Amino acid sequence: MKLRQCKTIEERRKLIEEKTKLHFESINIYPKGLEQAQLRNCENMIGAVQIPLGIAGPLLVKGEEAKGEYFLPLATSEGALVASVNRGCKAISLAGGVTVFSENAGMTRGPIFKTKNLKESFQLKKWLEGHFDLLAQTASSTSSHIKLMDIFTKIVGRNVYIRFSYDTDEAMGMNMVTIATDKIVKLIEEKTETVCLSLAGNFDTDKKPSWLNFILGRGREVWVEALISEKIVKEVLKTTPQKIHQVVLDKCHLGSMISGSMGYNAHFANIITSLFIALGQDVAHTVEGSLGVTATEITNGNLYLTVYLPDLPIGTVGGGTVLPSQKEALKILGI
Repeated sequence: MKLRQCKTIEERRKLIEEKTKLHFESINIYPKGLEQAQLRNCENMIGAVQIPLGIAGPLLVKGEEAKGEYFLPLATSEGALVASVNRGCKAISLAGGVTVFSENAGMTRGPIFKTKNLKESFQLKKWLEGHFDLLAQTASSTSSHIKLMDIFTKIVGRNVYIRFSYDTDEAMGMNMVTIATDKIVKLIEEKTETVCLSLAGNFDTDKKPSWLNFILGRGREVWVEALISEKIVKEVLKTTPQKIHQVVLDKCHLGSMISGSMGYNAHFANIITSLFIALGQDVAHTVEGSLGVTATEITNGNLYLTVYLPDLPIGTVGGGTVLPSQKEALKILGI
């Protein structure tokens, strides 16, 4: 029997065990309902890999939508991460909580069109600007949960890069925007007689850090702030506001500058990765979430701390959010 002939998880696993002369005791362990994932979340599924799930918190949040205390489910094999996050949650909550704001920057897809010359390139740009409503209608015809928000264009000779930004409701929406953009591309080709070279032209920019995403945002843009007293910093974090502020200036800012880093933070990626795994997000988008800025000020001897995340592709429906363990982890956050 060949792999493509196997119809179930068990058949595939037994086949691989025979081929490798191994016996999988742990890969065989997975929650009920995960077998459905082989249909839409994972091809050639043979089982599951277990990652430890820890809890940090509670964290006191003061947001427009999220208000109250939240426990954070963190899936990780990195020792000390959960303890570190937990210590931060304690300090912030004792200080009165963290204030949160977020905006929908839109999920993007950025195709490349090939023209005959610069004149045709600028004609295409002008056509796009004059037919936004038609393009928006075309996008909405692919799903009742998608809406075209914006079009951003760059011309390089005979190459026209077009960045379409969409509101994808509660979904992260990468598949939705690809389907919508594909239909828009066909319309543009029909109406302008230009040719699309690639549906994804690295102008999205998907799963890669970029200054374009930093400046324009992608997915959700998030801002947070907290004011932590000198007493709490000393008792819980075992240091002083002045020392933390100096580390932010010399490490997160200056250190990032001289190394050419695009993230002006300590390690956003650690926490984002563990949250993404636990909550069924596309873990590859961690590279985008790692962009961002941590900034501090000393206010009357206390520590003012703020974080800006310009590029956080997340969703509460679709993708890995349908998996059994991830659904339970989402419920911990009240979703």
